[in-house]
Formats: sequence, C-alpha cells, structure tokens
Amino acid sequence: QAQLVESGGGLVQAGGSLRLSCAASRNIFNINVMGWYRQAPGKQRELVAAITRGGSTNYVDAVKGRFTISRDNAKNTVYLQMDSLKPEDTAVYYCNVDTYFSGTYWGQGTQVTVSS
Repeated sequence: QAQLVESGGGLVQAGGSLRLSCAASRNIFNINVMGWYRQAPGKQRELVAAITRGGSTNYVDAVKGRFTISRDNAKNTVYLQMDSLKPEDTAVYYCNVDTYFSGTYWGQGTQVTVSS
C-alpha cells in the first residue's frame, strides 16, 4: 500500500530545533513536488515549504530564514529542518507528495509543539 511515513515531531522550547522526515513508500513513483503543510487548532491547513524534483524551493513568509526543506530523490524522502522555533509554529505538520501520474499523497501528520 502506498504511504508516507513521517517522523521527527515533538515538544521543544522556543528557540530550539526539530527535523522532520517523510519517507514515501517504494510503490510511489514519478514524484514531482514534495512539501510540508501545517494545521494549527482552529486554523486552516497551510503550505509551509515545498521542493521540486530539481531542487527549487518555496516557503511561506513566516518561516523564511528559519526552516529549510530538502529531499533525497534516491530515498523518496523529504526533510524539514526547523530552527529558531516559535510558539506560533505549534501545529500538526503533514507531509505531501505530488506525483506526475498518480495523484497526491498525504502523511498521517506529526505534532510539533513549541513552548514559550
């Protein structure tokens, strides 16, 4: 069964760092864009960062300069390095994978909590 497996969430103090990982199963082919979304309580899900197969990236303004997205195409894995975390970064973070021919996949979500 095609799936995304996320890891790396947790509780951290403000100013700290976390690294999220998301591995797509081997039966997910022709991956185009990989990204991370987040959803805080009472808010809509928003795109945090995305990276194309060629390595082009984009970030929501709120995380620019603090978060870094990267990917390993050989491992079908995307990472999100989160530094200088703030309480407002608290949310459930979801991995998203968009393929050329077989649609979009979502991870199960991982909780990130930043205490002040």
